[in-house]
Amino acid sequence: MQKSSKTPSRGQWGSSFGFIMAAGGSAVGLGNIWRFPYITGQNGGGAFVFVYLVCVLLIGLPLLLNEIALGRKSGKNPVGAIKETGGNRFWQSSGVLCVVVCFAVLSYYSVIAGWTIGYIFTELINIPVDFEVFIQTPLYVVPLCIVFILLTISVVLGGISGGIEKAAKFLMPILFLIILLIAARAVTLPGASKGIEYYLSPDFSKINGKVILSALGQAFFSLSVGWGLMITFGSYLPKGNNIIKSSLWIAGMDSTVALMGGLMIFPALFALLPGVSPDEGPALVFNVLPRVFDQIEPFGNIIGGLFFLLLLVAALTSSISMLEVPVAYFIDERKWSRKKATWTLGIAAMFLSIPSALASVKGNFFNLIHIDFFGNDIIGFFNLMDFFFGTLAIVIICLMLSVYSGWIKNVKVFATELTIGAPAFEGFPRKAWIFFIKWICPIVIIFVLLNMVGVFGAPEKV
Repeated sequence: MQKSSKTPSRGQWGSSFGFIMAAGGSAVGLGNIWRFPYITGQNGGGAFVFVYLVCVLLIGLPLLLNEIALGRKSGKNPVGAIKETGGNRFWQSSGVLCVVVCFAVLSYYSVIAGWTIGYIFTELINIPVDFEVFIQTPLYVVPLCIVFILLTISVVLGGISGGIEKAAKFLMPILFLIILLIAARAVTLPGASKGIEYYLSPDFSKINGKVILSALGQAFFSLSVGWGLMITFGSYLPKGNNIIKSSLWIAGMDSTVALMGGLMIFPALFALLPGVSPDEGPALVFNVLPRVFDQIEPFGNIIGGLFFLLLLVAALTSSISMLEVPVAYFIDERKWSRKKATWTLGIAAMFLSIPSALASVKGNFFNLIHIDFFGNDIIGFFNLMDFFFGTLAIVIICLMLSVYSGWIKNVKVFATELTIGAPAFEGFPRKAWIFFIKWICPIVIIFVLLNMVGVFGAPEKV
């Protein structure tokens, strides 16, 4: 009978500020600083930025509010949240998928985060590194990945207020400070105006179905909806907290970091490497930017080191929440201690990360493995994990959760949860949110899924 009260073992946020920093940190990750600039470059610059912001406001924010409301209403992890609110086994499967997604993504996300650790040191001591050689050297990438997972474990072991909240309050201000310093230097470089114009002057003629679907995918990816992160973090919220205000802060922080990420990269790229295309893809940050930092005088290597430290901080604030979701599941549903859950899942993630780390080594099994998904040939273990867990599963979860709240349960129950602590939500905002969760979000997400399976032509990776 001693374990009947779960509050002491689960913990609670010590303040609204702590929740906003932690949830904002979970949303602000490599998706904002590493992924957003190259996706922007591949989709026409300013036009993509405009569509992305619209998608965040009209699709991402309603889904974010839905997940936090579901979490606080139930006081449970994603599986427990559906169970507590009366969902059957089918709908509980969306919660199970959240737990699996967070664990799986943590494993390969840690590989990229490990790269950032290596690049902090190579920049600071000013040693040129060939990116292709670096990622194909297991002696570098595997240990660095494990170090990053150990950092994540050390924070999650501290619990909610003592570990995650404390780390977020420290790390997020540092992240914003570094972004401001680097962006300020980038936009003042001679010739930076061309990069600023490319990035912030939308050419609306470039907006097409591909751009819209890519922007939607980025909104899902960067706001951390569909992962169960916000359900879990919402479950630690006291009842009096204003979910609307907190969610606006989280979405605002997330979008600001993404926009600032572009201001760090495009002005510097156009000013110092005018011959390099801004649509370089995932290698843009690791392959191109070190060459940019080399040309910044003075202290280019210090700025480079700070940039990769920024990436590391952003990755850590997200990985903490990825580990917390499965940890919360095992604490709630399996009655494990936090220590046992954190170490067991953390070590398991280390082992699962090794195939993703080795996927960059040309010629081995993990590099060559491929699957044809409705005409989309996905090559390499890392890319398989990213597509099925980091993309497809997240879109499916978003669809299931919006249908669950909007149609399977009484959506007014969750709308009422949002009004607790936020009386201004009553009236038109409440009606608008209900309309978006019931109609707009599911319809848009179905279009994204249909696009992924090639209904509208060649399948697109979201």
